[in-house]
Amino acid sequence: MLKFESVSRVYEDGTRAVDDVSLRVDKGEFCILLGPSGAGKSTLMNMVNGVVVPTSGSVTIGGEKLTRKTRASIQRRVAMIHQQLHLVPRLSVLHNVLCGVLPQVGFWRGLMKLFPFEQQRAACQLLQEVGLEEKHLYRRASALSGGQQQRVAIARAFIAQPEIVLADEPVASLDPAMSRSVLNSLKQAAKHHGATVVCTLHQLEYALEFADRIVALRKGEVFFDGTPAALDASTQADLYELAGPVEATQVAA
Repeated sequence: MLKFESVSRVYEDGTRAVDDVSLRVDKGEFCILLGPSGAGKSTLMNMVNGVVVPTSGSVTIGGEKLTRKTRASIQRRVAMIHQQLHLVPRLSVLHNVLCGVLPQVGFWRGLMKLFPFEQQRAACQLLQEVGLEEKHLYRRASALSGGQQQRVAIARAFIAQPEIVLADEPVASLDPAMSRSVLNSLKQAAKHHGATVVCTLHQLEYALEFADRIVALRKGEVFFDGTPAALDASTQADLYELAGPVEATQVAA
């Protein structure tokens, strides 16, 4: 379980990125943070792994409050899928996934690609789960399409068996068909591995289709918190205006 209790984040210039937000995300839930750029989605999400420290309030993960002392141990329980992916272009698909266990294996063993057989097998299994074939294993990450690279990032996130996976705009540069395919892979992987997902998006269509829970933010405050089924026509219209439609200019994978 993930809990935010009256969290706020105010920057030195006075910008209030998150304003007194309290919410709870249950174990195994696929929670989408919805809203336009600047709504506070990424700030709130990055409080989970300690990248952003709340100005006030607290974040609790599995009953353990995130503090300076607990930050390292909590970070080992949380994985991140970045919008920019941060794959290593010259490394193979397999070794990009195995980079997710570098903290366990150690930097030098990882540099020499001396990963235990069990972890190599787990990486292959994860790549299969997200829809990549055996022929992709030893291709360089730079040779893959955008959608394929996103699948590699998903597999890398799950290899360390995290309790929580954070996904920051994971389909921002993909066309609608590939976006749905990638989000489906993310949701199925989370279900299979029993992980909680917190995913930021700005497209209402995707949130309605994939979320167990939608938390919509506007100017750092919670505008809506509930299941897609709880949305009435009026609230859905407000959210659509707030979030915006799926962008026709998105790049094909």
